[in-house]
Amino acid sequence: MRYIVIGAGAVGGTIGARLHQGGHEVLLIARGAHYEALRRDGLRLVTPDSDETLDIPAADGPVPTRDDDVLILATKSQDTVAALAPWPSGLPVVCAQNGVDNERMVLRRFERVYGMCVWLPAQHMEPGLVEAYGHPNSGMLHVGRYPQGVDELTTQIVTDLGKRDLVAHAAPDVMRWKYGKLLGNLGNAVEALLGHVPGLENVLRRAREEAMTVLRAAGIDYSTPEEEAESRGDQVNGRPIEGSKRGGGSSWQSLARGSGSIEADYLNGEIVLLGRLHGVPTPVNEVLRREANRHAREKLPPGSMPMETLLALIDGRSAAGSR
Repeated sequence: MRYIVIGAGAVGGTIGARLHQGGHEVLLIARGAHYEALRRDGLRLVTPDSDETLDIPAADGPVPTRDDDVLILATKSQDTVAALAPWPSGLPVVCAQNGVDNERMVLRRFERVYGMCVWLPAQHMEPGLVEAYGHPNSGMLHVGRYPQGVDELTTQIVTDLGKRDLVAHAAPDVMRWKYGKLLGNLGNAVEALLGHVPGLENVLRRAREEAMTVLRAAGIDYSTPEEEAESRGDQVNGRPIEGSKRGGGSSWQSLARGSGSIEADYLNGEIVLLGRLHGVPTPVNEVLRREANRHAREKLPPGSMPMETLLALIDGRSAAGSR
């Protein structure tokens, strides 16, 4: 079986590297300078206790496929449709992405779709380089068939992932885990907008409480932080990498790279959508969604919004909604 990793950034690059180190055939799909660096020099994977350059085949677009190929999609959610457009719909697709809408989008074209709930602290800021901060394993991954269930391919993927420095679990309720992860990812926009400043946790708490009200109204179950901690145990802990400064999560990295887009529509925006469908106001997540998109569009750096500005926008939105 060959794993084709579409989007070989922080998450995709780490997963592809670990599969390669586990003895599996891997092809990394990347673009621009990152692809050129992978093709020329290989993928450099740096962890708290290792620094390796791996000779993994790479391409900058679709290649002739085989019946035993598995697509691992690790792009941002806003790129899902375009990233999969050139690939044959008969292949299985594993959505190794934040948010809960990718699997549904992919199922429109692909019959075999799998969700992957990813806990994997990593950073990709330079072409050819991925820094993975998890220790002693790089990440924890729950995998299941979408919308639910576990099949033979799920079991094989989980076995393959677990061969080298990844913790993998077969999860028939994988979307329940992904909704739980979504609650944590609401803080991505907070971190991207504010940086690491005092009071950040208060904004995140308000966003999560609002989201939990929405999920209850929608009748959607989700995993808890306690379940995540129990499943992870001491198998994945964030540790510093000597000589590397870890900036922030995926949305922070999007602003830092000036990519022009951000994933907020599929994180905070998912809560806004569900709130509108079920008649629940979502002023906190609406402001976070809107402002994160504005900062990405205007290519503003991470941490450039003052706390008082964000709070004023949220309070203004809340007051307007209550009238």
